[in-house]
Amino acid sequence: MDYRNFNGVYYIRADRGDEIISCIHRVCEAEGIKSAVFSGIGGCSDAVIQTFIPEKGEFEDERLDEGMLELVSVNGNIISGDGGELSHHAHAVFAFKRNGEHCVAGGHLKETTVLYTAEIELRPVVGGVIKKKYSPETGTGFWDFE
Repeated sequence: MDYRNFNGVYYIRADRGDEIISCIHRVCEAEGIKSAVFSGIGGCSDAVIQTFIPEKGEFEDERLDEGMLELVSVNGNIISGDGGELSHHAHAVFAFKRNGEHCVAGGHLKETTVLYTAEIELRPVVGGVIKKKYSPETGTGFWDFE
């Protein structure tokens, strides 16, 4: 992984074997970024996507490991918990071939490993910090503006 800051925006290149969400977290920790939004594209070897099942109050995982996964789009955010720990909320769409057919799968992105490269733009929040507020009604966390 390598990254650069141009005018307050971070450009991250994740390389073969890198896990994208971990790379974003490492840049945030190294640069003191407490909250940010990000987007990107890339080529991945595997991914775990999730769907939230409201009736169960939990996420259901699906592992994609079809070989080449085109990361069509990843969008998300990094926010700070009460103790300053960083967490992410990201959604991704992957295109791939399965049994000779073109397929698409997407959802909440838990993790994905780079096969060739991934290019991520990270935009820190300026002038404030977005924190996480837990909702007992939904069992998930949401943005909290203090």
